[in-house]
Amino acid sequence: MTDLMCCSQRRTLRTQEERKQLIHRLNRIEGQIRGIRGMIENDAYCVDVLTQSSAVNAAVQAFNKELLASHMRTCVAQDIRAGSDEAIDEFLALLQKLMK
Repeated sequence: MTDLMCCSQRRTLRTQEERKQLIHRLNRIEGQIRGIRGMIENDAYCVDVLTQSSAVNAAVQAFNKELLASHMRTCVAQDIRAGSDEAIDEFLALLQKLMK
């Protein structure tokens, strides 16, 4: 991890490479969503649409896992080291939301 990572005042400064990787994942997800919309517009078979929708869900989950791991290694770890127990509560609440 580089020194660029700073998690204060509810912002996270990411390295250029981290930002690039996250945006790349989001661009792929966006493309998949557009593909599904096209399938609907072209009356594609439901099973095919649902298969693509499942792939989008998996891609979003992979994005969330990557971002969550980064958050834990940086922001949460920094806050705990600084004595902020609220970081643990916030992280647990976030996990509850992601696990629904």
